[in-house]
Amino acid sequence: MKSLHNKINGIYAITPNRIDIAAIEQVIVKHNIGLLQYRHKAANAQTQLDESTQLQRLCLKHHTLFIINDDINLAKKIAADGVHLGKNDGSIQDAREQLGVDAIIGVSCYNDIELAQNAQNQGANYVAFGALFPSKTKPNAPRCDLDTVTQARQQLSIPIVGIGGVTFDNQQQAFNAGCDSIAMISALWEASTKSN
Repeated sequence: MKSLHNKINGIYAITPNRIDIAAIEQVIVKHNIGLLQYRHKAANAQTQLDESTQLQRLCLKHHTLFIINDDINLAKKIAADGVHLGKNDGSIQDAREQLGVDAIIGVSCYNDIELAQNAQNQGANYVAFGALFPSKTKPNAPRCDLDTVTQARQQLSIPIVGIGGVTFDNQQQAFNAGCDSIAMISALWEASTKSN
């Protein structure tokens, strides 16, 4: 489990809705991305399968962990490294049974430390707290203040991922509060398109 702590640190990249494999590869290399999460809710099942298969190959090439958002079946189908579960995405137990003992299972805990403790007790490999800052991707997401993260860090032994409005400018606040890793969407891909 120690190696997971080593992997779940730094920037946790979440894919934008437009999947550009070359641009994603540039970001993985430039920012030494340890985890990439595929999230494309608007895509149909075939597109999701095609895109996630390509991303899985890319992640293997760069030794980046590949996580599927919400979809245990898709994670199993392409043998992803794991799945990230939100409030209504199935149980940790179900994901563990389908994906096996080595799969990484992450759980959204919003601003609820008790939820995170329950997730840890049920075998989650990491928990996500947020939104830490105002988020462009989910402007109506419940907010989680940094003090909550600090309290959670004292009570949890698994990695904490901070999400929601995290940018290169404010990321250090999240790390200082106790996050092992910070999830970036808008800030990461906007920066990559500007630098091209």
